[in-house]
Amino acid sequence: MEYTVKSGSPEKQRIGCVVAAVFAPRTLSQAAKILDKASGGQISNLIRRGELEGDLGGTLLLHNVENTLCDRVLLIGCGKEKEIDTRAFRTINSTMAKTLKSSGTTEVASFLTEIPIKRRSLTWKIQQSIEAIDESLYSFNQLKSEQKPARRPLRKFVFSVSGRGQLTEGEEAVRLGMAISSGIKLTKDLANLPGNICTPDYLAKQAINMQKLLPKTRATVLGEKEIEELGMGAFISVSKGSHQEGKLITVEYRGGDKKQQPIVLVGKGVTFDSGGISLKPGAAMDEMKYDMCGAASVLGVVTACAELLLPINVVGIVPATENMPDGIATKPGDIVTSMSGQTIEILNTDAEGRLILCD
Repeated sequence: MEYTVKSGSPEKQRIGCVVAAVFAPRTLSQAAKILDKASGGQISNLIRRGELEGDLGGTLLLHNVENTLCDRVLLIGCGKEKEIDTRAFRTINSTMAKTLKSSGTTEVASFLTEIPIKRRSLTWKIQQSIEAIDESLYSFNQLKSEQKPARRPLRKFVFSVSGRGQLTEGEEAVRLGMAISSGIKLTKDLANLPGNICTPDYLAKQAINMQKLLPKTRATVLGEKEIEELGMGAFISVSKGSHQEGKLITVEYRGGDKKQQPIVLVGKGVTFDSGGISLKPGAAMDEMKYDMCGAASVLGVVTACAELLLPINVVGIVPATENMPDGIATKPGDIVTSMSGQTIEILNTDAEGRLILCD
C-alpha cells in the first residue's frame, strides 16, 4: 500500500474516493460541510432523510456528488464528536478500509485526520490510521494454490493535512506508521506459517535476511553443538526430541551510542509444540504452530526499530526449537547439565509438557 499526505480542499480532489466524517447526531465534519456546500446541499438532504445517523461504524457511499472532482464520497459515522478515543478512531479507519475494499476504488483521499481527539497530534492520527488500515486489509494467502487477485484493489491512501506547513510532519508520520505496520506484518506472516515450513532453521534464515536488508542490524545463529557447549542443557533437552536442529538466534540493532545499554527482548520460539512425551490433545494440535509467536514478535519489533532508525540499541534473542516426541527425547530419569555445570535430573513433565527438575 502507498501512503502519502497532501493539503487541499475535499471537493477539488481528483481521485477515486474522498472520505469525510459525520458525527452523531447527524452532524457534518468540516470536510463534509465543504462537500455539502459544493453539491448544493445534496449531502445534508440525505442526512436529514435518515440515510446516516452518524453512529460509530455507519457508512454512506455516494457516487457522482455534484460539483466535486472525485468519483465517490464515503461518509463514515464516528459517534459523538467529544467521545472519540483511540479505539473509536481505529474503528473508524478500519470501517473505511473494509467498506472501500470491494468498491472498485483504488485511490482514496482521507479527511478523517481532521477528527478532533484530545491530546492526540496529527502524527498520531496518521500513524494510527495506517496501522488500522493495514490490519483491516491483512490476509495470509501465501500458501493458497489458487489466488484470485482483486480486480481493482486499494493501492493508495492520501491523508489530508490543513496546510503546507504540516506536510513535513505528515510525511514523518507516514514513515512511522509504515515501519510499525511492516513489523506487525512480519510477525503475523511468521505466526501464520505452518510448522513444517516455519522451522527453527527457517527463523534463522529470516534473521540472516534481516541483516542483509535492514540497516545497523546483525544476526548470529548458533547450532545445537554450540548451544550444548554453552551448557544450555534444558534447551537441548527439549530440542533433541526433534529431527529439526534447534537454533539460538540473536538479532541486534545498533542505532544508539556504543556505550548505551541495549534493550533486550527474548521471544519463545517453539515452532511446533506437540507437548513432547506428554502429547497435547489432538483437537487443538494444529494451533501449536503459534508457540513461536514470541519469537515472531521479537523479529517484528527489531524490524520496526531498524526501519525507523531509532537512536537506541536493541538485542533480540530467539531460542528456536520444536518440542516433539522421539526415541531420544528427554524422559523422566534423564540427566541434563545447566550453564553453571550443575547436573539436573528430569523427574517428569507437567500437563503442558514443561520439565520438572530436581537438583
